[in-house]
Amino acid sequence: MPHDTPPADRRKVVHFVTGGFSGATQVAIELCLAALRSGPFEPVLVLRTKRHTPMNRVEALRAQGLAVHLVSSRWWHAMTVSSLDRLLRTLRPVALLAHGFPEHLIGRAAGVRAGVPVLVQVEHNSRERYSPLSLWQTRRLAAKSAALVGVSEGVRQSLLAQGLPAEKTVAIPNGIDLARFAAPAGGREAGLVMSARFARQKDHATLIAAIAQLAAQGLRPRLHLAGTGPLMARIRAQVARAKLDDQVRFLGHHSDMPALLHSQRIYVLATHFEGMPLALVEAMAAGCACIASDVIGVRGVIEHERTGLLVPEGDEHALAEAIARLLRDPALAGRLGTAARARALAEHGQQRMRERYDALLSAAIAANCKPTSA
Repeated sequence: MPHDTPPADRRKVVHFVTGGFSGATQVAIELCLAALRSGPFEPVLVLRTKRHTPMNRVEALRAQGLAVHLVSSRWWHAMTVSSLDRLLRTLRPVALLAHGFPEHLIGRAAGVRAGVPVLVQVEHNSRERYSPLSLWQTRRLAAKSAALVGVSEGVRQSLLAQGLPAEKTVAIPNGIDLARFAAPAGGREAGLVMSARFARQKDHATLIAAIAQLAAQGLRPRLHLAGTGPLMARIRAQVARAKLDDQVRFLGHHSDMPALLHSQRIYVLATHFEGMPLALVEAMAAGCACIASDVIGVRGVIEHERTGLLVPEGDEHALAEAIARLLRDPALAGRLGTAARARALAEHGQQRMRERYDALLSAAIAANCKPTSA
């Protein structure tokens, strides 16, 4: 797709995010790469390094022309705030978007010290480990911020529940590169996909239990699990105990998710909590019939019985019933997949996401939303 040539005198906007390449990092990267090609602002990505920050991915971003800076995580947060403060004084951005927890605390604290005119909190999850101190810091920094963004309506509501000001709190849903998921010709196997990190947030265990129930009913769909993480060994052991090794495939980091999603009929997101599940949106864009846990962050993305099926969190019986229903009714699966793709195309493209952020920043800058000094 062609892009307008960006003006040479664009004002800098810094995106500060974890260097762990989480979902929040991916959103910040996509916003930066989109802005690099066109738009009113010059993007700069600043990563708070982790022990295993993949430098090959950092260099790959720099090779695309994106300015990427690193600040280390040392001596709790105080040293990181100081390092970021010095960097911001050098860069002199017009705005700072601080993504995720605790990065939005670190980033905005440094932004206040450096005198960055516009500060924006971007919250990527509906359930974070806020202590009384970090909640106090969040509310204090909200007074010095131009906007507080939740990446879904559910996350916005969680911000309001923290006592943050409603007049500054908005929802900007995450977006994906829709072009990657253009539907190819060809049929789908009557199988399932779940792409998610094997970690406490996700609920692979309930999905495996549901697959075991289906086997007892004579339904034995193939399940493809894409992702890695610290709990993978535990889920492998559960699969072995249930004697499902011939059905469940552990794919690890899968390099071609569009092809995998297009090859299977059903996508499942079994989870305990979400912010804005990009993996689910990718499955919708690929036209999969989607089943997901009915939790904050998923509600509002999936509309039950219209663009997918919602099941109670942690309910293996309800999940097994939903999977069986779609396996036994391919026409229903097809209708839900078509509706899901239409919803993703209308609401969850990267271009729309970037336009919303650009509009937010432009309005904040025009209103001269400059925080007072600490």
